[in-house]
Amino acid sequence: MDVVKTPPKRGRTGNRRGAQIGPGPGENPHLEVPFITRGIPTYDLLDEESLVRIEQTADRIMAEIGIEFRDDPETVRLFDDAGGEVTALTPQSWNIKFPPGMIRELLKTAPARFTQHARNPAKSVELGGDAVVFAPAYGSPFVMDLDKGRRYGTLNDFENFVKLAQSSPWLHHSGGVICEPTDIAVNKRHLDMIYGHIRYSDRAFLGSITAPERAQDTVEMAQLVFGAGFVDDNCVTIGNFNTTSPLVLDGVTSAGIRTYAAANQGSIALPFLLGGAVSPLTMAGSVAQGLAESMVSCALTQLVRPGSPAILAAFLSSMALRSGSPTFGTAEPALGSLVMGQMARRLNLPLRCAGNFTNSKLPDAQAMQQSMMSMLSAVHCGAHYILHSAGFLDGLLSMSYEKFMLDTDVCGALHAYMNGLTVDDDMLGFESLAEQGPGVHLFSTAHTLRHYKTAYYDSVLDDNQPWETWTEQGEIDMAARANLRWKKVLAEYEAPPLDIAIDEALQDFVKRKRASMPDAWH
Repeated sequence: MDVVKTPPKRGRTGNRRGAQIGPGPGENPHLEVPFITRGIPTYDLLDEESLVRIEQTADRIMAEIGIEFRDDPETVRLFDDAGGEVTALTPQSWNIKFPPGMIRELLKTAPARFTQHARNPAKSVELGGDAVVFAPAYGSPFVMDLDKGRRYGTLNDFENFVKLAQSSPWLHHSGGVICEPTDIAVNKRHLDMIYGHIRYSDRAFLGSITAPERAQDTVEMAQLVFGAGFVDDNCVTIGNFNTTSPLVLDGVTSAGIRTYAAANQGSIALPFLLGGAVSPLTMAGSVAQGLAESMVSCALTQLVRPGSPAILAAFLSSMALRSGSPTFGTAEPALGSLVMGQMARRLNLPLRCAGNFTNSKLPDAQAMQQSMMSMLSAVHCGAHYILHSAGFLDGLLSMSYEKFMLDTDVCGALHAYMNGLTVDDDMLGFESLAEQGPGVHLFSTAHTLRHYKTAYYDSVLDDNQPWETWTEQGEIDMAARANLRWKKVLAEYEAPPLDIAIDEALQDFVKRKRASMPDAWH
């Protein structure tokens, strides 16, 4: 494990004696839960008329413009047999238009809520209803920290982030491609990543989606862990599939969706929409387009295997129109996420939406301001699976060790926020005031002593000390505290137990698959 022991120098650091970096993993007095059960209501932004207009526009997109499918005649056949209007564009591409109501009818067999099983049953998650699941960021080719700066990700980095996620009580899911292990061949790295999730975490994980055969490898590795019969009856892995916006599903995506659905495993159907580039720059238009693309992708799962899990999804982003650069964590996509929540509830489907998004290049004030704008939209829209909950930096190009720790700390606060407010005799605290009467502090009352460990979320990174104490301890800012924190967590990490026979079977599978093909680097 490549862990740098010395803290970084950021501005004036001074004497670091006594620096506070918080308790170790599992020491927070709040109880760890496998997922959040929502205790606050969702927020409905739009009225019925506006929602209907967006739905009608999505229906018009599907019926009048259609979706283009490439390099997957089997998917085209399935939609053709179901009533889609197929037009051949080239020998390997087709436009399909969907009569009004067709896609919505297909989606009726998709489950509104389902369980994704973890190898530790106590950590299985629910997706849908009032359940909320936080997962790490996904897909960055680079990693960064305050010691080494920005660099290409490696398998060691990937495994480190799996360990950090496993160690956080505020995340619920191991995620997927937390960073790209660019030191491993493209056609083989999925084997190392799936093994890494299983070996270093006992939580649920996302599978490979970069080729149908890699999706199949994921299913077969999951069968080694859970048993083939259990996998056929239950969801144990999920693929996170992107459409090729605007309005295209390439063959890798559609065939991958079919692979997971045939095995009764889940699919997230995600359009990645950049307003003004691959979707209308007005947010209502982006929502309508994204709804159409995601609905069609979800419907494909039901054509393959009715009842297989499907998750409606949206990644909405704006852009800096003067430069053409994508922007993240801005206000308009946050509003769009609120609307997607309403759409998912109307379709009765689980939703993946938003996350801790930012364009910042450092774990700084911009990073956290943009992240909170986006993350709160996910919380309030009613998203059930929130990918990119930790580590997202540099417009998703970089996975940051320090940002990961900052984000998981925010996720802890969101646990408390989403618990809502209980109002009963004990919580009203009348006895605390009555015990000693006016003018006497409440530090020693029975009510205070009963609740002081759990009344408030206790951040492991905030510095709430007086200025004088902070300066005496070296004036360490929050990013530097996060740097110290991730090193401490990795130093104390212990892998969850894994059955030796299962581990050996997984390693043998990886070894045989590796030997069956030459390395490919693109």
